[in-house]
Amino acid sequence: MSASPATALAWAAADPYDAALRAGRGPLFLRRPDGWLLPLEVERWCARADAVDRDVLDRCEGAVLDVGCGPGRLVAELAARGRTALGIDVSGAAVEHTARLGGQALRRSVFEPLPGEGRWDTVLLMDGNIGIGGDPRALLERVAALLRPGGLLIAETAPAEVDERVDVHITDAHATSGAPFPWARLGTRALLRYARGWERAGQWTAGGRRFAALRSRSSRTASSSAEPPKRAAVISSQRVRNTSGGRPVADR
Repeated sequence: MSASPATALAWAAADPYDAALRAGRGPLFLRRPDGWLLPLEVERWCARADAVDRDVLDRCEGAVLDVGCGPGRLVAELAARGRTALGIDVSGAAVEHTARLGGQALRRSVFEPLPGEGRWDTVLLMDGNIGIGGDPRALLERVAALLRPGGLLIAETAPAEVDERVDVHITDAHATSGAPFPWARLGTRALLRYARGWERAGQWTAGGRRFAALRSRSSRTASSSAEPPKRAAVISSQRVRNTSGGRPVADR
């Protein structure tokens, strides 16, 4: 996991990404060293949750942590439903946008300390975020530590059956910015290969997008007295104090 903080810094420093989120549109890409471009769906991310998103959210249990929440459409939709939800993202523009939509978000990496660790009911890795850090096993291990025993992970996988780890840059139509950072692209079969110790909880396709659900291993030694994260107290003290000028109350 040692490379993950550097990944977060590289992504946060990627000016084209923040600029695209603030504009609400692309073009924006991840660029591999060989020049291949992966388009990023900025317009969809900046819109409200669509029917496919809402179906995913219907499957969520209890309190939800959205890892790499981007501009916050999922967190905002959950908040509108009266659900306890928190988004985390390394981009200041993403956190600002989430707050404007009515969601709660922290500017933080998944590999940094987070509120409610070990007590979240559901973790989301949507929009290709299974690629965060470029090390799927390390990311799955971290997510398991965030979830309560038996908690639910819903991950969006690549539309093709790929298993790729590569350094990428963020780039728009004009320039590439920042240092390269590790990223992964996984199809569903690849994700399931990495998910040792997880229980398979379903997989489906909707709107041309693919998803897999996994359940973390239950633990007989888990404390039953721990406050569940679905109580608002877990994140009520973590509200963003100033989304335009620095970090939120709890550093990400």
